Amino acid sequence: MRIRPWYLMLAMLLIAAPAFSSGTEKPEAPTSPTNNNPAGVPGNGNDLSPRQQAEQHYGNAYDDVAKAKEAVAAGKQKNAEKLFKRALSDCRDAVAIDSTYHEAWNLIGFTSRKLGDYPHSLEAYRTALRIKPDFVQAREYYGEALLETKDMKGAKEQLAMLIKLGAKDQAALLQAAIDKVAAAPADSSAASTGKGTK
Repeated sequence: MRIRPWYLMLAMLLIAAPAFSSGTEKPEAPTSPTNNNPAGVPGNGNDLSPRQQAEQHYGNAYDDVAKAKEAVAAGKQKNAEKLFKRALSDCRDAVAIDSTYHEAWNLIGFTSRKLGDYPHSLEAYRTALRIKPDFVQAREYYGEALLETKDMKGAKEQLAMLIKLGAKDQAALLQAAIDKVAAAPADSSAASTGKGTK
């Protein structure tokens, strides 16, 4: 019995999934296996549809995010930053090929946020949600990004949407983040007004 390459890739993705278990954040896994064969080899990617090409970039980015989270956990910030930047570049390539790829827009938001680029992060989350308004993972991440930019009101609006969508897990994660910010002694008043002091 011959093992097909996509079964192998799926198994690898499942094995890599625990890398996201630290913290509350786990970007959406690629919807189909990636094809990492070099260009120019018959049957290797030259015959991929635009969506498959975009998924290939997304899969590479997803792998880099997993490695970046491992680097963060190991205290290797410079390596993590390099990996987040590479993931961001791959996601930008993905949406250049398929501008409706909401998961890639979400990962652009995630990687931009991890790199401290909140304007681009927030815009990417909004783009993902314009494409797929019920994309609960993007709503939860968007709410966290709003919290990180001291927009408590905006974060609570995302929480309300998650509750309305019946996304209990994502709502619980965002609620915990809101509670944590609200309990912080120095920033609780700034966060509750939606205006930061910095």
